[in-house]
Amino acid sequence: MTIRNSFRIFTFALATSISVGSNFAWNVEASARGSSDSISGLQIAANKTYQIRITRETVRADQLMMQGKFTEAADLYKGEMTRSPKSTAAAVGYGMALAKQFKLDAAEENFAKVLANDPMNAMAHAGKAMVMLNRLTSSSGTVIKNKDATLRNAEAEAKQAISIDPGMPEAHITLGNIYKEQGRLDEAINEYKEATRLDPKNSEAYGQLGIAKLNKEQYADAVASFKQAVSLNSGNSTAHYGLGRAYYKQGLYDEALKELNTSLYQNRNSAPVHQTMGDVYAAQGNTVAAIQQLQKSISIKPENPDAYLHIADIRQGRGDLEMSIAELRSGLEMMPNNPDLHLRVADQSLQLEKLDDAVKEYRTVLDANPQNSAAAKGLTRAYYLKANKEATGAFFVSNEYESAQRMIDQAVKMNPNDMELRLAQAKLRSMAGVPVDLASIGTPTNDGERVAYAEALLAQNKFSESDQQMNTVIANASDAKQTFAVGDLALMIKDLPSAEAAYKKASSFPGGEERAKRGLNLVAKQKDVARQELTLGDDLARRSQLASAIDKYHASIYDNPKIADARMGIGKTLERLKPEASKDLKEAVVQYKAYMALTPNMPPKEVEKMNKKIANLSEKAYKLEQKEKERQRG
Repeated sequence: MTIRNSFRIFTFALATSISVGSNFAWNVEASARGSSDSISGLQIAANKTYQIRITRETVRADQLMMQGKFTEAADLYKGEMTRSPKSTAAAVGYGMALAKQFKLDAAEENFAKVLANDPMNAMAHAGKAMVMLNRLTSSSGTVIKNKDATLRNAEAEAKQAISIDPGMPEAHITLGNIYKEQGRLDEAINEYKEATRLDPKNSEAYGQLGIAKLNKEQYADAVASFKQAVSLNSGNSTAHYGLGRAYYKQGLYDEALKELNTSLYQNRNSAPVHQTMGDVYAAQGNTVAAIQQLQKSISIKPENPDAYLHIADIRQGRGDLEMSIAELRSGLEMMPNNPDLHLRVADQSLQLEKLDDAVKEYRTVLDANPQNSAAAKGLTRAYYLKANKEATGAFFVSNEYESAQRMIDQAVKMNPNDMELRLAQAKLRSMAGVPVDLASIGTPTNDGERVAYAEALLAQNKFSESDQQMNTVIANASDAKQTFAVGDLALMIKDLPSAEAAYKKASSFPGGEERAKRGLNLVAKQKDVARQELTLGDDLARRSQLASAIDKYHASIYDNPKIADARMGIGKTLERLKPEASKDLKEAVVQYKAYMALTPNMPPKEVEKMNKKIANLSEKAYKLEQKEKERQRG
């Protein structure tokens, strides 16, 4: 019988304290001698004999390590070190026990002493790698900043351990953990599998294998690994957590909570467990308990962006966007360069019509990663709303517009096959008056592309075609979350009929009535505001306060672009402005065309009359523009 099969933890202390080459064979005989039981008589080929004494206390400590009782193990190792200061087995075991308890400075100091006397001690190298990896749980900005370098150094130490002793399961597990942290999941899985091959009863290896499978969304395989880990050690809190997370992903919420509570009983300060419990409660509709759990997760590990994002999801679902943004900004205090947090702040600022804030956040993401298509699309949407709100045309001759155009063009260049981005680019150009043939971009093939296509059509005042795209997206929404997302987006881009249709559909899903009611109230409020602005515009126009009337018409159109009367009112008012200017007549033409698109049932005589008016205004605007250019040249 080999040591590794008898005492797994003990083995790494003993086997790595001796350099064993490929030409050596060895075995150990155990003998019991009362209270001074020891293992002795290690015979190694090449005519060399080593005498090593490992006490019962060390073996008991090794067994406690296997059971996860690291504090008790550390006490036994320390006692043995006091009795036998030169005991490498006890020193290495003590370092591992400290590392498992996250007493990292003491563990590192201990491993350094071992390596000073024995540079080829594989377990000490593996222990150093573990210490480096565990340091990454710190919220220190310095630690976070140096994460990549720390992982590279830890990887080197773990590989050094394996090169000395390829048969050490612990080193393979540690290297797997490092790979997992680096996102190298396939390599991590290979290391965990090697650890289970070397030691089929290694609960930790199976638990970590399950986590890697879970990260790859291979839920059935993950569950099998976690169950094997628990069967080998019911106290494996990581395996219970993993089972809970896997069950949550499969929609088995009661089973998930059972496993998560077990894990939490074994490890009260686990940020991932609290986060997953929050996710489960949120899925069950218990948002109060969900936020409590997510906040506990943040208090343990404040530099985890997912917890902030999940709280933001809950608050957004409640309609508490201001609180959601505040939560996200708390995350940014810890992680000022996190693109996911910046992107979410931008999206929610856009929903609140804080357009300058949204633009700033989108640009922050694009400055760090010009290839980020989501930020590029969001930036275009922000500028679309900004230009419509300002409604003066000055935006399109500003440095801000030129900068936006450059960023979108760069994103399209980096993502040439992204139809949504190309549609965003087309929308920006259409808004600036550049003729764009949307048909040349292609036909939408998914709902994301259909929404982008609908927005581009709206920018060209092609309302009927835009409605067709949005109606398809609403029809395709298969659950409340998807349908609410469509409604929220339609509300944000001021497509109120589509928003209303989406919210009405969402109300038919279980649990969606209250949320739909809030959405429909927002639609009604926006319609009412737009109608009031139109009434004020009409009143000011009658009193010949033309500039103020135009401002009110613009406000009405911004709040509800599909009010036909506002289009007619602003067109007539623009014609009355003195002195006449080509830009005003051009805008009148655009507004009259929009009016016709919004009034498909106009009598033929009215259509003919309107087309004639548009043709005359277009010709007049062209002549005025030529005269204006001549004056500028003169």
